[in-house]
Amino acid sequence: MGGVNYVSRRRAALQPEEPDEESWEELVPPPSCPLAGTAAGSWGGREAPGAMLGKGAGGSGAKPAKPSFVSYVSPEEIHIKEPIDKELNLHLLPGELLLCEANTVLKCVQEDGSNRGAYGKLICTNFKIAFLGDESASDDNEPEFKNMIIGENDITLHCIDHIYGVYDEKKKSLSGQLKKYPEKLIIYCKDLRVFHFCLRYTKEEEVKRIVCGIVHHSQTPKLLKRLFLFSYATAAPTNTDIQNQTLMFDAIKDWREELERTKGNMKYKVLSANEAYKVSEKLPLYFVVPMSLSEESILQYQGRGIPIWCWSCHNGASLLKMSAFPKEQEDNTSQMHKIFLDGVYKTINKPPYEVLKTDDLSSSLPSLQDIQAAYTRFKQLFLIDNSTDFWDTDVKWFSLLESTNWLEIIRRCLKKAIEVVEYLEGQNTNVLLVEENASDLCCVISSLVQVMMDSHYRTKFGFQSLIQKEWVMGGHCFLDRCNHLRQNDKEEAPVFLLFLDCVWQLVQQYPPAFEFTETYLTVLSDSLYIPIFSTFFFNSQHQKETNMSREGHNAQSSHFRFLTVWDWSVQFEPKAQVLLNNPLYVEKPKLDKSQRKTTRFKHQRQLSLPLTQTKSSPKRGFFREETDHFIKNILGKRISKLINSSDELHNNFTEFYDSWHCKPIDFHGLLLPHIEGPGIKVWAQRYLRWIPEAQLLGGGTVATATKILDMIEEVQRLQKKMDEKHSLTVPQGREALPMLRNSARLSSLFPFALLQRHSLKPVLPTSTWKDLEDEDDLAKRDDEFVDLSEVI
Repeated sequence: MGGVNYVSRRRAALQPEEPDEESWEELVPPPSCPLAGTAAGSWGGREAPGAMLGKGAGGSGAKPAKPSFVSYVSPEEIHIKEPIDKELNLHLLPGELLLCEANTVLKCVQEDGSNRGAYGKLICTNFKIAFLGDESASDDNEPEFKNMIIGENDITLHCIDHIYGVYDEKKKSLSGQLKKYPEKLIIYCKDLRVFHFCLRYTKEEEVKRIVCGIVHHSQTPKLLKRLFLFSYATAAPTNTDIQNQTLMFDAIKDWREELERTKGNMKYKVLSANEAYKVSEKLPLYFVVPMSLSEESILQYQGRGIPIWCWSCHNGASLLKMSAFPKEQEDNTSQMHKIFLDGVYKTINKPPYEVLKTDDLSSSLPSLQDIQAAYTRFKQLFLIDNSTDFWDTDVKWFSLLESTNWLEIIRRCLKKAIEVVEYLEGQNTNVLLVEENASDLCCVISSLVQVMMDSHYRTKFGFQSLIQKEWVMGGHCFLDRCNHLRQNDKEEAPVFLLFLDCVWQLVQQYPPAFEFTETYLTVLSDSLYIPIFSTFFFNSQHQKETNMSREGHNAQSSHFRFLTVWDWSVQFEPKAQVLLNNPLYVEKPKLDKSQRKTTRFKHQRQLSLPLTQTKSSPKRGFFREETDHFIKNILGKRISKLINSSDELHNNFTEFYDSWHCKPIDFHGLLLPHIEGPGIKVWAQRYLRWIPEAQLLGGGTVATATKILDMIEEVQRLQKKMDEKHSLTVPQGREALPMLRNSARLSSLFPFALLQRHSLKPVLPTSTWKDLEDEDDLAKRDDEFVDLSEVI
């Protein structure tokens, strides 16, 4: 997107096109409505010659003349050779019901704002909006990475962000009861797709039904049990053969196994006091606390003020989190809470806990409102209506990006995680993260710390287990934060997406350290809006269990059997699932018992490479002083210094950060991300995948992946020949990785989009041509700053 490319773009845009066979074929309207293209004011999607002359190379600002031809022939009077219904079939999931449909709908191509596209049928069910057209009927356009639940032209109702109607070329938001129905429907999706449906040639009755149906079923508030999740669980056959290595942490054995793996079972214990949710409905059935805490203290304030274990470091330091007491309280209640907290810390202020560092995340990180506002500004850069809008923003891209503040929030979260790592690793200090409910920013920071420090969580099953432990069982309110019920927009915030974006920064900086790919993270973010999995559709384990019983007399003793998102075979075939795995990843070598005994100390230092030499913290007096400061903070009296001084914190952090980046990288050890300006990047695969103009033809990560997969397949082929030569029976090995043979059709948007068929030539407005007349002026011109907050 640099300025140097604009000159070549301009010259390409100004070169006249020679009419060929393909261009003449585009002048013929689709068979479902032969005159629709001309009635829309274009020649089959191409501008009339007079319009092209209006945009001539002279650079004048005159607008092209509007076509004067109008067709008075309605689509009903036109003979259709073969109805679309015979060729296209709607695939319905178990429990999915057809609600309304409309015929002769034009799905417009988002290239130049014209009404060029494909005709078909627009359908609304209780699960999705689907467009059935003949544009993807050929095998050449069949994507290799195909989702078996959501098609290319399908939008789940939960994935719809905003709906707009076009009235006389003016865009208006649609909600509630409509008095007038639009001639065009624009749907903005949460996965950043944009759909344009022209209803100008659809019957008036069908327009009313489809518009009202889509608006009602996607925008109005819902009850929890009215979600498609329950309809699908009722009608879908139960599969008991699913085997998943992901720890779900819904059983006490999973917590004990994790404690034993991290060597935390010497200081912490698993509690079952919440089995009937006697402690709190927000906590899971089982959780881990310090051994010295009594059950009476845990039951006293519904789990608030209790340090809950997250993870233990190899050196014995632990990461904990805690729900804070409300900050605005009466004096008597505040005094009682202070006495309670003082007693809790006196109890655990004994060996082997010793030193504890508290960190109130609500005062050191952006609020949920700030995160939501930043992401709202950020996503506007990628919700592009047509090519002209894209190239208009390209000139001021970096200024627009900076004004969103989204990348700055990512940087602050990564920096906070590194600070916690420095305390755990460099100072051998326990860290307690504090938040109002310990279910939002606590989940982000604690998960990032574990991904950086524990290579187990960089495997696919380990990462999935981490999300189950810290997010699903940790009580993150997915239902409210994703606004699945459309009941309260103020509770909506992309906290989980923020975490995935932070993990992507690590993945793109250290690809060999992760077993999964960026494609895995992208489809995981898409799964937030697929309501056949229960993983991201409840606020807590208690809410899920209380809504699992079926209604009706014949099913009193039965329960819903919800699917988990971790069974990827539901969405993708085995060939597509291979793209979720990183071919460069090498598993951590497992040492036998004799090697473990002799190299244990060295192995521990490798895990923490590199270690910084820090001053030993005094054991006496430190914890008491730290506790007093923390109690004042948690009761509403915020203070700015939780340690000796901010300068000392900055110095320790800088020394630790710089020292690590000066040493060789151990991909199975500690990982610290680069958090300088250029180090934090835009997650291009997720945010730019639907914009054809942003693709690199035959380039990007797909070019690297193609070469790697070619080499892997060649090695497997040679290995097979060697096995055949040395043995009569050929052992059945692993299935060969799929080849990306059609490399000429691939782009940087792979695997979510193939090379687009329509022209990728930039459609530059006349004002931009004026600005690009002089190459020297373009190179010297500063990037224009535009504040997106004024646009929204």
